[in-house]
Amino acid sequence: MRSRFDEQLERLNTSLIEMGAIVEQAIADASKALIEQDVALAKKIIESDDVIDEKEKELESLCLKVILQQQPVAGDLRLVSSILKITTDLERIGDHASDISEMTQLLAKTQYISKLEHIPQMAAATMKMVTNSIDAFVKKDLSLARAVIASDDTVDELFTLVKNELIELIKQNPDNGDQAIDLIIIAKYFERIGDHATNIAEWVVFSITGKHKNIRIM
Repeated sequence: MRSRFDEQLERLNTSLIEMGAIVEQAIADASKALIEQDVALAKKIIESDDVIDEKEKELESLCLKVILQQQPVAGDLRLVSSILKITTDLERIGDHASDISEMTQLLAKTQYISKLEHIPQMAAATMKMVTNSIDAFVKKDLSLARAVIASDDTVDELFTLVKNELIELIKQNPDNGDQAIDLIIIAKYFERIGDHATNIAEWVVFSITGKHKNIRIM
């Protein structure tokens, strides 16, 4: 019975890693499409969101099957519950990559009002957070999970920097307003990706310790 449960957990881990890899690539491609104003790549990212949604459904189905068939308790139940939560956050990250790509399509025919510098930095930082949060789950690495949580401050600081720079450009020339607002929205999407990566890391902590910032059960 336990061997069957272990096989199911291994399948869950594999599927979660696969979903994480797809999401990581979506973030990288969204940043690339934005910088290079690549409409074709942006369209590809939007279309690939369906793949992420399907992976979410697959993982949800696997988790529910494990719960119903194996009726896990204590640490095992924490683990499966955490995978369910992590899957939801990964799906939302995929949505934000798609949102960024939709904005990229809108901006593709206009020259940027300034060089994109800190937004790509945000993209790189959030992608690293997502990668490390999944690695922390797979390796059951509490220190790495907590490092991801701490690194969210860096993304928040970059968002504030981007926002302030763009507001200053609006002050200098009101004609910059429309594009500046669009770029702030894009930066906000990257900031939200960082928040979801933080959520994943917090569920990793919960899966290991049974403690979460909002709940303490199992």
